[in-house]
Amino acid sequence: MAQQKTILITGATAGIGLACAQHFIAQGERVLITGRNQEKLNRISQQLKEQAEDDAQVIALLCDSADLSQIQSMSAKLQADNIRLDALVLNAGVFYPALFHDSTEDLFDQTFAINVKGPFFTLQALLPVMNNPASVVLVSSIAVRKAFATASVYSASKAAIEGYAGVLNVELADRGIRVNSIRPGVTLTEIQHKAGMSEQDISDLKNNMADTPLGRVLATTDMIPAIAYLASDASEGLRNAHLDIDGGFAL
Repeated sequence: MAQQKTILITGATAGIGLACAQHFIAQGERVLITGRNQEKLNRISQQLKEQAEDDAQVIALLCDSADLSQIQSMSAKLQADNIRLDALVLNAGVFYPALFHDSTEDLFDQTFAINVKGPFFTLQALLPVMNNPASVVLVSSIAVRKAFATASVYSASKAAIEGYAGVLNVELADRGIRVNSIRPGVTLTEIQHKAGMSEQDISDLKNNMADTPLGRVLATTDMIPAIAYLASDASEGLRNAHLDIDGGFAL
């Protein structure tokens, strides 16, 4: 019987992060989830515990990826509880759409604080609790290689995390830590509503995606096989890989 793995997923109260947590719990793994809203974190944690065979499979941690003090507190708690991680899915992210000439310094700073600074310092803080070997999965975006109007800041933030991933693979090699990425295409999550899209906008988006080779908009569950593979021992030979899961949209 395979040994239970311990996997931490940031931003796991919705979207791809939540789908990941549900998958790994169904596989019998121990899952740590983070979120920045305590009420929502409690609600999602309870839902996941109801899915799990044992409540101990689910650990909820309040942590805003833009708040370095909360990141450090999370690390201290894991060390105090003697929790070791086999995999870390750095999923927490935001998308604030704006045309280039309308983009503000605040929008830029908020995006980079969560999408770039957050994953960087989360991994740094968690190094003391990472096993050898361990897998780090970055949730990047197809926006790194395909241009989208209103996504200049978002695209730059995702390119930035891929930029430091290669260096981390070299520097953390002696710790047995490997870093790889997935690049989701247009995927239906809460991010559309948070970005200010109306129901009509989302309906139009779905219709537009019917022209892709896949023939539909992507779902969060479409990301799970790739993330599960990268988090598993089967991916031990991969370093700095970027798996495009876009339904052929960037072709």
